[in-house]
Amino acid sequence: MSGRTIIDLSHPIEHGMITYPGLPGPEISDHMSRDESRPRYAPGTEFQIGRIAMVANTGTYLDAPFHRHHDGPDLSGLDLSRLVDVEGVVVDATGPDRAIGPEVLSAHQVAGRAVLVRTGWDRHWATDKYGDPGHPFLTAGAVQWLVAQGAAVVGIDSVNIDDMADLARPAHTGLLAAGIAIVEHLTALERLPQTGFRFHVAPPPVVGMGSFPVRAYAVAG
Repeated sequence: MSGRTIIDLSHPIEHGMITYPGLPGPEISDHMSRDESRPRYAPGTEFQIGRIAMVANTGTYLDAPFHRHHDGPDLSGLDLSRLVDVEGVVVDATGPDRAIGPEVLSAHQVAGRAVLVRTGWDRHWATDKYGDPGHPFLTAGAVQWLVAQGAAVVGIDSVNIDDMADLARPAHTGLLAAGIAIVEHLTALERLPQTGFRFHVAPPPVVGMGSFPVRAYAVAG
């Protein structure tokens, strides 16, 4: 790994934090504390076993097709070759327009790549502003372009890849119908070069679930 840099693109998951407006924060506690473990083991030996209760859409998470489409692959059915060690490209969408259309994407080669859309909205993380309906999002035209070009996976550092006011959710609908997983609530995309990095975002293979938190990261250099 000499000369290579690992860049964490995920928000830490903390007790009670709010990721998306209206969804509860995670409840993190001990199932077995260190004090409780000591009588079970030899002197000087102790363990902690944690417990977490949370909705699947917590922190930085991945949406599989099953999240939107009942007949799409769930987390256990995803093709890891589209999620792990994938060549990546960062699209700079930090301009004044919150609606990100195909004209913002069209200069980039995205076929078979992880397309990470940098809006800068992650600067509002852990504030009321983060869930504001004025957040950046991908338009239906941008989604059609990404599908036609054959993107492997698409991520964004905004609160939603769709306009929250659009209840048809065209980005989720179109990308997931095409088998293109979505990663929402990314962060630190400004640390990445535009190209020349590999993206990794493997979720646990939970049967019957369409979303789950991930440790998204990139390897550059």
